[in-house]
Amino acid sequence: MPTVQHFEIPADDVARGQKFYKDVFGWNMEKAISGENPDQDYWMFQTQDEKGNRGISGGMMKRQSPDHRVTNYITVSSIDDYTTKIEQAGGKAIMPKMPVPNMGYIRIYLDSENNMFGLFEGNEG
Repeated sequence: MPTVQHFEIPADDVARGQKFYKDVFGWNMEKAISGENPDQDYWMFQTQDEKGNRGISGGMMKRQSPDHRVTNYITVSSIDDYTTKIEQAGGKAIMPKMPVPNMGYIRIYLDSENNMFGLFEGNEG
């Protein structure tokens, strides 16, 4: 069953945002290095519960626009197949399918209530 696997937090001040989540939840963020875009300002972290069990991954980046909010990414087997389901259920794609280097693809949608979410499709292998 598809599940939320990753979420992104936009921040007006990335250093301040990182400090907040480290101080409150203990999340340590590391800069993501991309072969295609080494200058990108994207920070990755891994959540865990209070017993140390691994949770979902997260990312933080500079806020891109005033309406840029937290985005949950749901892992699916095929973005194209789920796009059809989303549209039939009253949602819509608001960004094209985009590659994530060495990982797979993402696409951003609005649900029937205008909430933004993303789909992630991993590379085969």
